[in-house]
Amino acid sequence: MGTRDVILDAAAEVIGEQGLANVTTRQIARAAGFTEATLYKHFANKADLLVAVMRERSPGFGWLGEVLRDKVGTGDVVGNLTAVAEAAITFYGGGFPMFASMFADPETLTAHKEELRRHGVGPHKVNEAVAAYLRAEQQQGRLRPEADVQAAAGLLLGACFQHAFLGHMSTPEHRDDDDAAAGFARALVESLAP
Repeated sequence: MGTRDVILDAAAEVIGEQGLANVTTRQIARAAGFTEATLYKHFANKADLLVAVMRERSPGFGWLGEVLRDKVGTGDVVGNLTAVAEAAITFYGGGFPMFASMFADPETLTAHKEELRRHGVGPHKVNEAVAAYLRAEQQQGRLRPEADVQAAAGLLLGACFQHAFLGHMSTPEHRDDDDAAAGFARALVESLAP
């Protein structure tokens, strides 16, 4: 494993435990077993490191657009959207410690937004991928032609986000992510079906 990967693993662990705002690059470097100078050889700043952690060490949605394009007209729309919802719940649930810290510090949030823009990524990409999938399913006649796919994508992902948030506020035995994902997908498709 290379130095960059060791740093990313250490950052993900430390940020997950302490929150982004409470962690310094020095602490991350120490947890990785390197100097802070080594960290800066691989990452321009703390925000750049955060973007890399979120992109490379979280379940993420990088695969979503491509996978959903391959699913159009095949399988079951509920099943396809259940897979999306499961990934969303996992991502949002795992990301809350970082998200909360980032929003607590306006300077870090601004830097993070700039890094997202610079890399051409961001949370809107997930909504766009789900809306594109739903639009393609409309064209296949599997969803009502007048359905608002942009709103539907937001409803699905919003439900997943809220479920993940509420999961941090309750005990694990009161949370069934798989049932929730399937329920969200089923309810959405029932409202969009022809």
